[in-house]
Order: sequence, then structure tokens, then C-alpha cells
Amino acid sequence: MGKRLQVLIDDQEYSEIRRAAQQQRLTISEWARQAMRKAREGHSANIEAKLQAIAEASRHEFPTADIEDMLREIESGRRIS
Repeated sequence: MGKRLQVLIDDQEYSEIRRAAQQQRLTISEWARQAMRKAREGHSANIEAKLQAIAEASRHEFPTADIEDMLREIESGRRIS
């Protein structure tokens, strides 16, 4: 069974959405459903891309140090220039 979603928008926005739906030969309801699906898919793809980047980065072994040591070295380099 479906659920009803009620969203309040101003008249101008409603007119723009109605025109967009008409151009695609959709009802406003179907246009809204498709827009929400696209938004959810985009959000999921964004999360997947971030997780992929983290996974790839974690495969590398770069030299590192304690954060306080690194900050001290950075500051000492700035004082030299």
C-alpha cells in the first residue's frame, strides 16, 4: 500500500512544476515521484563514490607522523622563508 505525501509550495513554484510535468507528459504526482527517486539515487551514488575514494586511499602507505610533530615542522618551515 502506498503512502500519501503532502507538500506545501507557493503558487509560482507550483506553476513551474506543473509546466515541467506537462512538458514531460506526466502528472504532477508522477513528476514529483521521479524527481524524488533521482534525488535518492544521486545521494546513494555520492556516498558510494566517497566510500570508494576512502577504500582506494587506504591501500596506500604514505609516511606520516604525530599531528603535533607535523604541525611543528610546518610552522618551522614558515619561519625560515
